[in-house]
Amino acid sequence: MILDQIKEILKSAEPELATIISFWESAHSETEFQRLTVLTEQETFWQHPARTSILQTLQHLKTDREQYLSIRRTHHELQDLTTLFADDEQTLLSLLQDAISYQRAIHRFKLSLLLREEHDTRNCFLSINAGAGGTESQDWAEMLLRMYVRFAERERLRADIVDYQPGEAAGIKSATVFIQGKHAYGLLKGEQGVHRLVRISPYDTNKRRHTSFAAVLVIPETPLVETNINPNDLRIDTYRAGGAGGQHVNKTESAVRITHIPTNTVVQCQNERSQRQNKETAMKMLAARLKQMEEERAREKHAAIERKKIEWGSQIRSYVLHPYKMVKDHRTDYESPQPELILDGEIMPFIETFLVQRPDKP
Repeated sequence: MILDQIKEILKSAEPELATIISFWESAHSETEFQRLTVLTEQETFWQHPARTSILQTLQHLKTDREQYLSIRRTHHELQDLTTLFADDEQTLLSLLQDAISYQRAIHRFKLSLLLREEHDTRNCFLSINAGAGGTESQDWAEMLLRMYVRFAERERLRADIVDYQPGEAAGIKSATVFIQGKHAYGLLKGEQGVHRLVRISPYDTNKRRHTSFAAVLVIPETPLVETNINPNDLRIDTYRAGGAGGQHVNKTESAVRITHIPTNTVVQCQNERSQRQNKETAMKMLAARLKQMEEERAREKHAAIERKKIEWGSQIRSYVLHPYKMVKDHRTDYESPQPELILDGEIMPFIETFLVQRPDKP
């Protein structure tokens, strides 16, 4: 029945509404809005040295406040109207569409509140590296690659594989995907870490259970103007690209590898037909890597994912396909008994839970 559909939508939206209310109150957003409003209405405000910054902050708060109040108001109105017109199918049909729109709006607003860090709106480079274990881990790395490409498709993000190093027998040794779109880095930053797979190996004739590891690194795209890269510090090599790509890929040295000599940072790109385009993408990757290293040093972080051992105890998420089926995030304890859906790109529940629970959220 239409009435049941509306009630189910409103019920499913209640946890998100609770999160939004909790976030709004804990951030003292209403108090700050009122304070800045009073400040800007003072006659002497135009002499304030930080008036431009204050007005920008107030405008952002005003926009958020309008959405916040609208969402709370809409929830109550839909509840009241659903009760009032419970026997009017035509009106309920219209209310169902309003409820669906409300469900999407509350979802978007929650993410907009949670994605407020400096680089959250940027595109990003997502790299996957197979752990020790040969074919098993390389196959697992390729499964992760597919998962993130499918996630990008679901969220209407653009995912371009800019580097692909095939495994010896199956899967991949490593791959890098350039993901573009709204809040690409903000959504995917929590995926950085070691991912563990437990399954019956399709490559083991004795059908034994195997555990495989792969590491995911996510870095935001960084404009070249934000990094000071000395051309003399670079070694640029060209080579023939491997993997799929047609005859052109195999006959020309269009792939580019750039080494930043002082830090021994290596990036490579091979997905474009033009060597110039590959070089431009590789430079973007290098700038992002160097910027991230600089920020890590400033924060005294010495545990970059490339330096972590890809082994037991360091994983952020486990994907168990046998003897039972379960995907669990070890940081948030969020679980899903449907690994097939997760591996098909339906990872948004894990992403949202991480963004809500992370202790350093803005």
